[in-house]
Amino acid sequence: MRIEVRGRNTEVTDELRRHVEKRFARIGKQVSELAVLEVELSEERNPSIADSKVAEATLHLKRVTLRAREASPEMLHSIHEIAEDLRRQVKKHRDKRRKRHQTRRLMSRLRRRPA
Repeated sequence: MRIEVRGRNTEVTDELRRHVEKRFARIGKQVSELAVLEVELSEERNPSIADSKVAEATLHLKRVTLRAREASPEMLHSIHEIAEDLRRQVKKHRDKRRKRHQTRRLMSRLRRRPA
């Protein structure tokens, strides 16, 4: 899985980049090598917004695109939350595809069997 990290109104340090790679390594094991993960880290400049650190992630898979967005007072917490959201979405997507494959295989067996 290829990971692209961008910053908007904030600088992406090496520490943040490593943290993103560490958090999404688990997801990388479950998806294809061709998958692309785009992570955008931003900071809201409005002082009245308490959850000013925003992290957005878009995971491009073969037939589907998964997205997550989280805001919190700390950037590391936002990154952790979007990683958990995407992990849940990837798991649901994989289970759905696996179930679909099993159902089709079962139906093809039933069709071949004489009545």
